[in-house]
Amino acid sequence: MWRSLRPIGRNDASGGYRRYAWTGADADCRLWFRMQAEARRLDVETDRNGNQWAWLGDPTAGDAVVTGSHLDSVPDGGAFDGPLGVVSSFAALDELRARGVSFRRPLAIVNFGDEEGARFGLACVGSRLTAGRLTKEQAYELRDGDGISLPQAMEAAGYDPEAIGPDPERLARIGAFVELHVEQGRALDLSGDAVGIASSIWPHGRWRYDFAGEANHAGTTRLVDRRDPMLTYAETVLAARREAELAGAVATFGKIAVEPNGVNAIPSLVRGWLDARAADQGALDAVVTGVETAARDYADRHGIDLTVVRESFTPVVDFSHALRDELSRILGDSAAGTTGTSGKVPVLGTGAGHDAGILSESIPTAMLFVRNPTGVSHSPAEFAAEDDCLAGVRALADVLEELACR
Repeated sequence: MWRSLRPIGRNDASGGYRRYAWTGADADCRLWFRMQAEARRLDVETDRNGNQWAWLGDPTAGDAVVTGSHLDSVPDGGAFDGPLGVVSSFAALDELRARGVSFRRPLAIVNFGDEEGARFGLACVGSRLTAGRLTKEQAYELRDGDGISLPQAMEAAGYDPEAIGPDPERLARIGAFVELHVEQGRALDLSGDAVGIASSIWPHGRWRYDFAGEANHAGTTRLVDRRDPMLTYAETVLAARREAELAGAVATFGKIAVEPNGVNAIPSLVRGWLDARAADQGALDAVVTGVETAARDYADRHGIDLTVVRESFTPVVDFSHALRDELSRILGDSAAGTTGTSGKVPVLGTGAGHDAGILSESIPTAMLFVRNPTGVSHSPAEFAAEDDCLAGVRALADVLEELACR
């Protein structure tokens, strides 16, 4: 599976992946998913929001166990973020069939669409729409860097944008969702464990900062006469780092758009996107407020007009305690039976958002993490060793066997 998936959307220059929603690479990933599902005699469907489902058993029976993740990527992202969860789900099903188990509940593997938000700027679009946390009207306002709207992109890819919207009937038929993901950090590497269980997702959001100044000639405009928004933007980037350090949080300006974007022109507009995350809401509020206060102070001093727009926000997500405890018991028993030890599996929080977090308000959700020895993610350097990936498959199979077969 890795060999067949690896070339799709890969950029030869960077070695990373550019699998953006509703593009050719996305279509190729969707075809790959369908082929893997059909090879395992699963029934494949695409829901009204563009998410793919591969079913074993009757989808309408209710109390289904679902696993999976996503196949899209950030710009020049790594090979594991998202795809590891989908590949591991198919591999876990293979493992369960090899064990000869009988399924008493329907099982599904899902590929959620547009999880990373790389094209339209909003993460987890497919799961947000399904859970009713993104309205059709809001989705229709989403546009990519070329001005193409989400419905236009969907229609060009052969999907009906008129159908998108909440899907409570589908969610009501799901009893549990378990998402496996490569760890985006080094907690498991430091603890020496191959697999861990998620406790919660930090509150996080994205804010767009528009710094409007005055375009002018870079060679003839005196420094004192300039209204250069790039200066205010640069000072705001530094302020974000300071505020994050003070709050024990993280804050990043990782995307920027400049107009007119000429080497010999003072910009008229600098648009930057702030990503901020913290372990609790109070710390996140302190960071976001501190960055905006500093930005407005700099803007006033330089004669810059500043507009701040919150584009997305996800509060703290505590995964289902009952399901999380059940995973701890299942994997603890498995580890104890193999090693003769206590079999305790580490439980850890994360600052990264996931479809499991979006769905957690609607259905019981849980997550498994697979060790990432470098901690690097959203980069071509993202990595997980084969032995650890196989440990993840076995852990996921153990969980699915307990939930769907007993």
